[in-house]
Amino acid sequence: MIINTGQRTDIPAFYSEWLCNRLREGFVLVRNPYNPQSVTRYRLTPDVVDVIGFCTKNPAPMLPRMDLLKPFGQYWYVTITPYGREIEPHVPGKLAALDSFRRLSQIVGPDSVGWRYDPIFVSEAYPVERHIRAFEYMAKALSGFTHTAVISFIDLYEKTRRNFPEARPVSAEDRLTLGKAMAEIARAYGMTLRPCAEGEELERFGADCGGCMTISMYEQAIHQRLKAPAHPPARKACACFLSGDIGAYNTCAHFCRYCYANYDADTVRKNQALHDPASPLLIGHLQPGDQVRDAKQESWIDGQMRMSFDA
Repeated sequence: MIINTGQRTDIPAFYSEWLCNRLREGFVLVRNPYNPQSVTRYRLTPDVVDVIGFCTKNPAPMLPRMDLLKPFGQYWYVTITPYGREIEPHVPGKLAALDSFRRLSQIVGPDSVGWRYDPIFVSEAYPVERHIRAFEYMAKALSGFTHTAVISFIDLYEKTRRNFPEARPVSAEDRLTLGKAMAEIARAYGMTLRPCAEGEELERFGADCGGCMTISMYEQAIHQRLKAPAHPPARKACACFLSGDIGAYNTCAHFCRYCYANYDADTVRKNQALHDPASPLLIGHLQPGDQVRDAKQESWIDGQMRMSFDA
């Protein structure tokens, strides 16, 4: 099966010690975000976990601990954008982020790490031309360290509107201008541009609109076929295979203004105060009345086929 870590929070950036303890003990407990007394127990052992997927803005805290991940297949997304502290208050500087990306790629290989340049919003401070320049600068810096560049345009979720009220949707004209330029730049530096949940409008420019965290991408990362079960999409426009996330909402301390996973900064700080690196739960401990069930887990690796994938 596949374990995901990054749809609800940034575990490598803020909770790497906790993750390492979970890997050593071989299991993790996860609260259902919509029914908190319902708790799922996942085994974190390579006989049933084929791939661990990461989405992070800062892999650096995990880099000295990568030996714990060696028994597992891995796929990493590292988000690096052009925004400053006024938008991403606690995200590492761009040079440090690019360096961490390259170091990570040297450990896991370019098939197992992708670059996310998202979400894209257009403003007076971040016009289309600035995005194109920044994208090319970063693509050049990451050339040879990944084959994948993902973009998406800002979605104005309720939480985003509250925390970033001046954000506006990106116009169709700007989406096409950015998509065309970024597809060409990505191709020039050995990458495929993959729009995230943006339909097929950028396909005409050579973008791959088939999803950004699909079974085929996991297969390329581990160089093996996966017999994955049918899985409904996370949302209508998304083709990605997202299941078994071990994170928790309202726990990411990057405090990006466009974030969809945090209610507000005070809630995050309260949750962080409850974090215990030794607990099997990311936040807090089991409570009376909690109902714990074991997840159904099995390896999906097709033992009959080991494939050689082209980049």
